Amino acid sequence: MTGNALTQLLHGQGAHVDPLACIEDLDAPLASQRIPNFPHSIADLVFHMNYWMNYELKRIRGQKPPYPEHNAESFPTTPQNWDQLRRDFSWFLQEYSKLAESTPQELARQIESIHEGDKKVASTLEAIVSQMIAHNSYHTGQIAMIRRALNAWPPKSGSDTW
Repeated sequence: MTGNALTQLLHGQGAHVDPLACIEDLDAPLASQRIPNFPHSIADLVFHMNYWMNYELKRIRGQKPPYPEHNAESFPTTPQNWDQLRRDFSWFLQEYSKLAESTPQELARQIESIHEGDKKVASTLEAIVSQMIAHNSYHTGQIAMIRRALNAWPPKSGSDTW
């Protein structure tokens, strides 16, 4: 996949909604609100996406972040600062956009596996960026559904409503 295509997918072009547009117009009370029968708020999901983008970014940079023992560790246990979560999310998307525009040789670079779970999937830079795109797309879809349930759809910048 070309860097341009990866960058477009990171920012929700084509069939994907823009993940940043999905959250940038929400205030903290709405972002923290829960809907019945769903375990996470929008803020929880943004925290979770930030957690994994941070984890993989550290791995890409040669660090060895600890892998959580349980998925629950990648969700917040205390209320978070919504403005900071949004700023961090935007920053991570910018960092991944820079990575997506890497040369083909750099995109093919192998990233060290530091956990058994990492060894089960492709570990090139391109594969990790692609995984982050898929992961964020999945959770952005959840955010869109939560927003619809809260009568807060579409985002201010617009999106499909069908």
